[in-house]
Amino acid sequence: MATTGLGPVLVTGATGFTGGHLVRRLRQLGHHVRALVRPGSDVQTLRSQGVEIVQGDLTRPDDVASAAEGVGKIFHIAAVFRTAGHPDSYYYDVNVGGTENVLEAARRHGVERVIHCSTIGVHGDVSQVPSTEESPYNPGDIYQRTKLAGEQVAREAFAKGLPGTIVRPSSIYGPGDLRMLKLFRTVHSRRFRMFGSGDVFFHMVYIDDLVDGMLLCAEKPEALGQVFILAGPRYLTLEEMVTIVANAVGVPPPRGRLPLWPLMMAAVACEAVCRPLRVEPPLYRRRADFFRKNRAFSSEKARLVLGYEPRVDPRDGILQTARWYFENGFLGNLARRAS
Repeated sequence: MATTGLGPVLVTGATGFTGGHLVRRLRQLGHHVRALVRPGSDVQTLRSQGVEIVQGDLTRPDDVASAAEGVGKIFHIAAVFRTAGHPDSYYYDVNVGGTENVLEAARRHGVERVIHCSTIGVHGDVSQVPSTEESPYNPGDIYQRTKLAGEQVAREAFAKGLPGTIVRPSSIYGPGDLRMLKLFRTVHSRRFRMFGSGDVFFHMVYIDDLVDGMLLCAEKPEALGQVFILAGPRYLTLEEMVTIVANAVGVPPPRGRLPLWPLMMAAVACEAVCRPLRVEPPLYRRRADFFRKNRAFSSEKARLVLGYEPRVDPRDGILQTARWYFENGFLGNLARRAS
């Protein structure tokens, strides 16, 4: 995919899954990439790719301003995800305050465009299937609430003339992602149990498709000032997704259903005990929400305005992800997987 006119770019969150794939693609296309990383981060891979490393903290305005000097565009990917070890204030500091710092740095240095990465989680449990960019907000936890607040800060800045675009990815997966690993492991070990009906929808986007969409947002004039949902070619029911995962890891699809309410009660109890102690709970409400909340979205706006065409079907993407897990020792011996 061509990315004319990008020039030097700054990527926040470059040590993460999405940022790392984006950086790799930008370097393959020949662009100079600068990464703002926290002190102590593992930057060996980035350095081996020829990425310029700037150490700093997203919550420190001077650090962000220094990193943004001289770049043409900024991909703001960094965020604090859901972890029990952080107080709510930390989510606001990073997901809202960090975004404000990126936008101010872009204004100060006359950056050509900011691509701000939000999340479809701002819509929460959707009532409209598929939901669009105009569907109601319904954030369900501190991560989603602060991502929504950060997105609104960006929208206000773009409405006042700062050039930029907001992307809302659906659930991101692919080789290198570890957030989906628990699902693959429990299915592979035949310990997975379906709670509830299994009929709720789940929508993923393969990492390569997401990067394609982000690059279109960085390039297309029509993208300026807009919000785009970037999702995969189709959404699945949970039952269908788990069946595809089972086929990919070479085990029979799980059978049977368990009631959802005991799981939700256990999740609430685990959070109540673990959160004050800043201990990662073995079960929390968001994990239980996986079984009860609808997540189905339309990328029609991105298709019409940007020419976005996600190419990786969930069956192919899940198979590639499973292969990576096997090859890297996360699911045992690759030779044991049924073809």
